[in-house]
Amino acid sequence: MAVRTEFDLIAAERLESVTAVAEEAGLFEGARDAIGARVPRSLIDAAKARSGLSSTTAVIEYALAKLALEDDYGAKLLSLKGTVPGDIDLEF
Repeated sequence: MAVRTEFDLIAAERLESVTAVAEEAGLFEGARDAIGARVPRSLIDAAKARSGLSSTTAVIEYALAKLALEDDYGAKLLSLKGTVPGDIDLEF
């Protein structure tokens, strides 16, 4: 039996969370489509190992869902740079 590390548990929680949100958003509904791509075997193996998934199809679904759900928080935060007045009292 494999020992599950804290990293494995976090990855499993992330997988469950992304999958649940994608399902709620209807991303797994509708007709299924076939895709074809040539990608390095090492990339597929690393993605399977990191996600805990064994099916290439499941890895691709997870990766696409994660990308589709990705927010732009970082970009929005950086766009605010310099918008807070320099003389604001932050009580430090």
